[in-house]
Amino acid sequence: MGKSLRRSIAGAVLAFGVYSSLPVTAQAAANEQFFPLATYRVGAYASSGIPVWAGMIDYLRYINEVEGGINGVKLVWQECETEWTAEKGIECYERFKNGLNGAPVALYHPNGAPAAYALSDKAAADRIPLITLGYGRTEATDGSVFPYNFPVMLTFYSEASAVVNYIAEREGGFDKLKGKKIATVYHDSAYGRETQGPLALLAEKYGFENIQIPVADPGNEQSAQWRQVRQAKPDWVFLRTWGVSTPVAIKTAARFGFPVDHIVGDIWASSDEDVLPTGEAGKGYLALTPYPGGADFEIHRKIKEHILDKGKSDLKDPKSFGSVYYNSGLVNAAIAVEAIRAGQAKFGQRPLSGDEGRWGLEHLNIDEARLKAIGFAGLMQPLALSCSDHEGGGAAKVQQWDGAKWNLLTDWVTADRQTLRPLIEAKSAAYAQEKGITPRDCRAEQ
Repeated sequence: MGKSLRRSIAGAVLAFGVYSSLPVTAQAAANEQFFPLATYRVGAYASSGIPVWAGMIDYLRYINEVEGGINGVKLVWQECETEWTAEKGIECYERFKNGLNGAPVALYHPNGAPAAYALSDKAAADRIPLITLGYGRTEATDGSVFPYNFPVMLTFYSEASAVVNYIAEREGGFDKLKGKKIATVYHDSAYGRETQGPLALLAEKYGFENIQIPVADPGNEQSAQWRQVRQAKPDWVFLRTWGVSTPVAIKTAARFGFPVDHIVGDIWASSDEDVLPTGEAGKGYLALTPYPGGADFEIHRKIKEHILDKGKSDLKDPKSFGSVYYNSGLVNAAIAVEAIRAGQAKFGQRPLSGDEGRWGLEHLNIDEARLKAIGFAGLMQPLALSCSDHEGGGAAKVQQWDGAKWNLLTDWVTADRQTLRPLIEAKSAAYAQEKGITPRDCRAEQ
């Protein structure tokens, strides 16, 4: 089949919102695990989504073609276009939840805060665990109330704490935060408002002034917000934007004279796509990330050799290889694969159900030795989950944009999860009361 014909077929399939990585027959092999991909390749956030899916698909393809699957279980996947909306996110979930031609679903990535919130109750009823790395319900860290919801690695609460800890380090200690002003310029949505609780708590603890400035979606005009920043004269700005609102914020900040090297973006304002449109204004901008940019990690060498160089990558633009969002796709896929592997250790080397995938997630333990073995040392933090802790990480690195690439400034900056935990438990308890949920006894499940 010629390349042009293959592209035409792929385009036709994508037009229907679904892409299949492998030939699908009515009699799917009994030894296949289905990985649903709720993607957004079109719409306002497509530039963010496209490299994420490339990273995920490249890693899944690597597992199949180089490692022969997960302990011999081959992976199959399909895409369904969500445009990052709750409505289409629900449609894709309903399409995928029963598996694909006999290949079951063990876990599900909603890939977007709107869908993650909308699917919380549905997925629990269907006994399918949701993985929401860096987004979704922070209170789902408490697995006693949310057995099928996993905000793995870095919740919004931990993100807020990591920013404060980094600023304290830059200022010379936590005692130096007293009297400082930290302004949060945030996307005015459930995602953007999620850090208000922990920042209020940390402001009370350390004595800094907590300034909150919302930006209405999509955020393509922010003069009023940055005029507020200029009037408030904060020492630091925590930027919690998304999509087009991030480069607009950076350029507008520069126009109003706020130093970009005192703006720390959150993980959804930390990609190459966020800073490339800013030109000179973006030089010096800081951002948190749980998956730093760069293609110098061992996993990149492996994928380049076995996938990219053989023309099998999902990447449309080779320059995105090793970008922050491409790397986020790698990390998301690796966590899913390792969770399946953990589940197989108990249930056997076969495809897993949602309940078995949940068990695998709650017994996931990716230590430094395992990170090195799979090629993710330095790219991903150690991760240990349990019934009571569905986050398991709580750290990020700080990187700085030099106009052409991201440069790491720190090792892992760890959140003060002990201070934040009472907030999480109060929120999860309120949810349990509202929904009539009797929490699990996690001590009995250890």
